[in-house]
Amino acid sequence: MNPDEIENALQMAYKQCDQANISLTSQQKYILQQALGLNGDRPTNPLDQLSADERQALLTFIREQEEQNRSWKMTLLNDWLNGRDSGAVQFIRDRYGMQWLEQIRTIHLADYAEPEDGGAFQLKVGDRVEVSNGLWEWVQDSVPGSQQWFPCLVIGVRQAVAHEEGLSRHASCVVRFESGAEYEIQGVYEWNRPNWRWLEE
Repeated sequence: MNPDEIENALQMAYKQCDQANISLTSQQKYILQQALGLNGDRPTNPLDQLSADERQALLTFIREQEEQNRSWKMTLLNDWLNGRDSGAVQFIRDRYGMQWLEQIRTIHLADYAEPEDGGAFQLKVGDRVEVSNGLWEWVQDSVPGSQQWFPCLVIGVRQAVAHEEGLSRHASCVVRFESGAEYEIQGVYEWNRPNWRWLEE
């Protein structure tokens, strides 16, 4: 197989993983592409610099802050500005600093997220994502290039609600494209998860 054929086969495999709701992280995709000799330059993930224990401490901190509806970055910055110790994530201030912190995006965190971290990495108003044309048209797996991705901004999120009677309403979000057009994605975490991804900035 030539490199284009390998790349096409790999893209089809990624799509099949997405459809089976076992999407690969960008780090896993990068490793596969690197093993097959297909990688160009990939933007580095600042979290790659952390040890496994440091990453876990940071993800735990983020999860706890999100559960309290707090911005984890603002909490850290407020600690730093007021000279307070940041506990288990004090190492960020001591060893990495403000410039490192400013590089962190949701896509970087999602690379290392575990299934239980889902709540910490849910969409919020203001997030930048890409959505697939598979949301509004049939995309053929066998036709290379038939799936296209469009950058957009999340402008509304409605969380899933479970009722005691066993009924549930699935989460949805509204995105605005660069053209100004808006689109509502139903089942954004349930059945439409393969049709959106965090925008790599």
